[in-house]
Amino acid sequence: MSYVNKPRPYKKEYEQQQERGELPNRMERQRARRKLDKEGVDRTGKDVAHVKALSKGGSNKNGVKLQSPRKNRSFARNSDGSMK
Repeated sequence: MSYVNKPRPYKKEYEQQQERGELPNRMERQRARRKLDKEGVDRTGKDVAHVKALSKGGSNKNGVKLQSPRKNRSFARNSDGSMK
């Protein structure tokens, strides 16, 4: 979505995230980033990836790792296009 000629609707986006139940997962990812920063890990150009994806029931307790953005953002798919 482009917001070139109009202000970005942050409040609306926040409400949508809450409706989808996305906020706890976002906070969990942020805690993982802060933990790595505190440990002095250089994560420049890398994504924080969970060993088991949050969308598949994973958590920070299962562990996190650094991955390239390309590998972290690609998902194995079924023949109908849905995620495995």
